[in-house]
Amino acid sequence: MEKGVAVRLDKVSFSYGEAPFLFDVEFAASKITAIMGASGSGKSTLLNLVAGFETPQSGRVLIGGADVGASAPSARPVSMVFQENNLFAHLSVEKNVGLGRSPSLGLTEADRAAIAEALSRVGLAGKEKRLPRELSGGERQRVALARVLVRDRPVLLLDEPFASLGPSLRDDMLDLVAGVHAERAMTVLFVTHQPEDARRIGEDMVFLDNGRVAATGTAADFFDGTGPEAFRRYIGASSGGSRDIARKRT
Repeated sequence: MEKGVAVRLDKVSFSYGEAPFLFDVEFAASKITAIMGASGSGKSTLLNLVAGFETPQSGRVLIGGADVGASAPSARPVSMVFQENNLFAHLSVEKNVGLGRSPSLGLTEADRAAIAEALSRVGLAGKEKRLPRELSGGERQRVALARVLVRDRPVLLLDEPFASLGPSLRDDMLDLVAGVHAERAMTVLFVTHQPEDARRIGEDMVFLDNGRVAATGTAADFFDGTGPEAFRRYIGASSGGSRDIARKRT
């Protein structure tokens, strides 16, 4: 079982047309870091650069100290869960999870045991043969998380995977992520628009503004009422509102 490793974007520049991004930031090993910012600030772009789905125009992406710039996404020590769970509609739950072990689904007994363990861990034991359409939205995201578990990579990227779920179910999924993190100590980069999600499981925070890292720190510092001004503006917190946030955290 691989423990988490540090992730660093070293003066990484990228642009979509006229929208420039510049990221210079390090994510601590084995911590859950919540990434927040307004729409278009670069949250998903940052994750895609780490995963290898986008290529920097300059700068380096380092994972565990190694420059992964020349590595394909499949070769990086990273797993990613998207807002859309990316399940194959024609494959059963266990086969969707099995893709995390073997893209050809040439599974060994050890692989099958790992799949069964992962499905049990996310609360889907007994649903191995179901198709995605036979599952709820929350269950489909549990399948995506089980696939991450069998991949056993040291870095987990979460791009608002629970945004479409209701508050109670979203809390359940966040708690599941926190529980898995407590067991495996992977490095988690977690994009969210919801301050309450960041409060619930975030240890560190990175706040993006206009394609740059505007502030970093611990989640406690961000939510104690004296957090970075740009962040307080983003969540609409005046000084009184910040005290409300601090009270909610206790």
